[in-house]
Amino acid sequence: MDQNSRFMLKAFRRYYKNNAPVMPERFGRREFGFMFFDRDFVQRHLSFTRTDDIRKFLIGQVPSHCYYSTAYYREPAAPTMEEKKWLGADLIFDLDADHLAGAEKMSYSEMLEQIKKEMMNLVDSFICGDLGFDEKEVSIVFSGGRGYHAHVSSPKVLTLGSPERREIVDYVTSKGLDADWAFPEKVTVTSVANVGGKKHANTVTDRLIPGADSGGWRRRMRNGLSSVTDDIVTMNVKELKKKYPSISKTLDKTLINVQNDVTSSKNSLFQRNTMAVLTKKSQEILLRIMTDDVVPLMAGEVDEPVTADVKRLIRLPGSVHGKSGLRVTPLSREALTGFDPLRDAVPKEYSSDPVKITMRRDSEITILGERLRLKGETEVPEYAAVFLVGRKMADIGHGPQANDL
Repeated sequence: MDQNSRFMLKAFRRYYKNNAPVMPERFGRREFGFMFFDRDFVQRHLSFTRTDDIRKFLIGQVPSHCYYSTAYYREPAAPTMEEKKWLGADLIFDLDADHLAGAEKMSYSEMLEQIKKEMMNLVDSFICGDLGFDEKEVSIVFSGGRGYHAHVSSPKVLTLGSPERREIVDYVTSKGLDADWAFPEKVTVTSVANVGGKKHANTVTDRLIPGADSGGWRRRMRNGLSSVTDDIVTMNVKELKKKYPSISKTLDKTLINVQNDVTSSKNSLFQRNTMAVLTKKSQEILLRIMTDDVVPLMAGEVDEPVTADVKRLIRLPGSVHGKSGLRVTPLSREALTGFDPLRDAVPKEYSSDPVKITMRRDSEITILGERLRLKGETEVPEYAAVFLVGRKMADIGHGPQANDL
């Protein structure tokens, strides 16, 4: 075991001597799995019936990563999935910052701030919003790494299979959402003419708008359209093209005509729930904006394989993450809003005593309110050293050669 691993193991053991994990509901029916600093395999197919037993395991074995199954089993310690006898599983939503557009250009803090906003939207708009789960049925957890988990333990979801869980993902992420479904066409007969002894109907086709009492994605599309029309009324052409890339190649004159059209008809749009008061060109541009620009922003972020998997292992709350040293932290929805991992998930067991490290690259972090600019060989508080070594940003001692000690 190299010096970096020995340093991390020592800090983790101190933490586990003072802290018990936050055990999930019915943990006696769950499978547990672990990874270690001094072993290159995953130890799984374990079960615990008492919190004291897993605490003794953590202190004695000092794992680098701790997991438990989202599924419940009749025999959780059985060596094969078939022998375990699946009973059901929580519904899990996983958001990780590596899925964010432009994540490679963000700092750790910036990534976590953005993914936190995504989780708040997921919980508020979809899990407790459209899907209707009570906040008491939803557990939010900071993963200790780069994201958050939301666990739904309602009896309504326990026996859902993978296909049904994928449908939930599709709903949240707007996969397959059709503008024709949200804004259906209505054909109106404007006149009837007699041509060659046969009646010929002249018609116009316009788009309907979901009513104010609509739910789910229809309500979301109505509100989204209202925001778009507000922007069209108040923004200039240059601002509109920047905010809504789908119309960037549209002629300025055309957009000015759309602005005039929407400005004179906005109230009627949502009073009558129809776009019939707009020209065909205005209707086409509104639908393009909604489909290409607005829907992707209104959709929720979800890691589909995690949600669809009915036998997943997920991080154990109250454990510490081997690649950051941060606590896997359970949170209420209220606490999530102001949560800062580099302030609130740093275990108090890590001291402020100075530790010699060698940076692998120049970096700047703010941890426990202290801003650190780091380069080369330096000293940092132990709590910062754990984070930097765990993230492979630094080595203990005088650089990589220390790993051979």
